[in-house]
Amino acid sequence: MDESYEHKKKQKNRSIIVFVALCIVAMLTAGYFISGSLNSIAISSKTEPLQQQTDTSSYENINTKNPAITYVYNTTSLAQLYKDVKDSVVVITGYVVQYSFFGQQYSEVQGSGFIYEYKNDMVIITNKHVVNDAMNITVTFSNGDGYPATVVGFDAYSDLAVLSVEAPSREFHPLHITSSSTLQVGDPVVAIGSPFGLGGTMTTGIISQLGRTIQDSVAGNFPIANIIQTSAAINPGNSGGPLLNYEGEVIGITTAIIQNSNGLGFAVPSNTILREVASLITTGAYSQHPWVGISGTDMTYAIAQSIGANVTYGWLITQITDSGAAAQAGLQGGNQQVRINDQWVTIGGDIIVAVDGTRIINGDTFMSYLEEHTTPHQTIHVTIIRDHHFQDVSVELKQRPGAN
Repeated sequence: MDESYEHKKKQKNRSIIVFVALCIVAMLTAGYFISGSLNSIAISSKTEPLQQQTDTSSYENINTKNPAITYVYNTTSLAQLYKDVKDSVVVITGYVVQYSFFGQQYSEVQGSGFIYEYKNDMVIITNKHVVNDAMNITVTFSNGDGYPATVVGFDAYSDLAVLSVEAPSREFHPLHITSSSTLQVGDPVVAIGSPFGLGGTMTTGIISQLGRTIQDSVAGNFPIANIIQTSAAINPGNSGGPLLNYEGEVIGITTAIIQNSNGLGFAVPSNTILREVASLITTGAYSQHPWVGISGTDMTYAIAQSIGANVTYGWLITQITDSGAAAQAGLQGGNQQVRINDQWVTIGGDIIVAVDGTRIINGDTFMSYLEEHTTPHQTIHVTIIRDHHFQDVSVELKQRPGAN
């Protein structure tokens, strides 16, 4: 009996072990399927919104006039934009006389321009440097038709020129120029022109910065102020072409690049064009650039430390022109040269830190403010630092001397 009892006991234990093992296997199998189902639900909930975002059909529901959506980025809109404006951009060609050891020679100059309507008259707007000293100027439209052109007005200080063209009315498709006052860094832009003679070339980018100043030989010793910096690709031949927003409106005119740079292009803002175009057409010139008669250098931390200044921003006046507005107002230039970080800096002059309550960070800010907001004979209130004390000085602006 003891052996029979032991045998039955062992069989019962084996049955219990098998039962427990089967239960464990069943639970693991069920857990696997439950986990897989949960993972599938989780993955499905993540990919569905992404599929909605990348589904191009959903763009049909976007209201492009919604003020919260500034622009629609898609190939179709850019292609349509190009179709709408391409016939408004022209190629400008001329010849400049050069003298050398071999005598008189002619070199071809080439740039871009765009059509603008002023009081029912059609004109071409371009850069002054495109047609500077040029003869036998011609304008070629997008369809290949070319006609002789004449310079009717220019302003070297803004690098602007206006041309008249002897062409039939069917050739003219004017662009609309809008205000550049609302532009912001990051706004997308389009440039159209003729880089290296490749007419009708379109590039895109953004506004990289506002209120820059650049030097151009046509402006002499004066900088061209209040310039737009853009990442849109600009090359030789683009000069004079329009810089456009995504509505196809002119917000600037491409004017310069920094050699050997990548994505550093510049454009004269549309506000400058709008301010000057009537005068350029009717009088042939623009003479309302303000003049202070000073030179300066941007303040830095190193300069502030060297001179014991309590600000690291502003524009340090280095030189005063005797007959200028600054001299008559009593502003002071520098009187001593010191070496700061391997550069010679003229110190001892006033530091301009504000104009009419607007903070002046550097020379770009100062000159751009004057160009955008002031005219000759206007009185401005300049805040300076002299002998470590803030002072307000009234300055009556003068008219900038004429340029050729």
